Amino acid sequence: MDIPDPQRGPLARTVTEVRVQEAPFDAAAEYADFSRRKDGRGAVVMFTGCVRDYSEDAHVSAMTLEHYPGMTEKAMAAIVEEACRRWPLKAVRVIHRHGRLEPGEDIVLVLVASDHRADAFAACQFLMDWLKTRAPFWKLEETPKGPRWVEAKAADDAAAARWEREEAS
Repeated sequence: MDIPDPQRGPLARTVTEVRVQEAPFDAAAEYADFSRRKDGRGAVVMFTGCVRDYSEDAHVSAMTLEHYPGMTEKAMAAIVEEACRRWPLKAVRVIHRHGRLEPGEDIVLVLVASDHRADAFAACQFLMDWLKTRAPFWKLEETPKGPRWVEAKAADDAAAARWEREEAS
């Protein structure tokens, strides 16, 4: 989808892509494809999140991510649109997996292109903070004590709230 970018003029557009998929993604191939555009960008920031083999007090042998198709993509697109409203971005790509994943497997990929690195870094961090707290995914960890749902963490909520305070000022 293309989002008009009022910060760069009425004809400027930010090219965005949001995908929710069960299949693994190849971060290097995604970066190479994303970086091919010749649109004057001066910075590309990439973040990849993966499954850890531990959580709080237990070993994690796998994590299952559940979501509501349609609703999840819509929520993620709204988060991307908000990032495009806040920063003059050239392009954004977000890929989030669902299904059963094992430690070391990639969960999420965020790619952000902008004219300048500060905007690209800030937008990438914003996207991850809001995806973590506002995208409708539910995580079930497999541990030696049995399966358990992952609860929201105060640190994640605080990181996301920081962007609300910054928007208000």
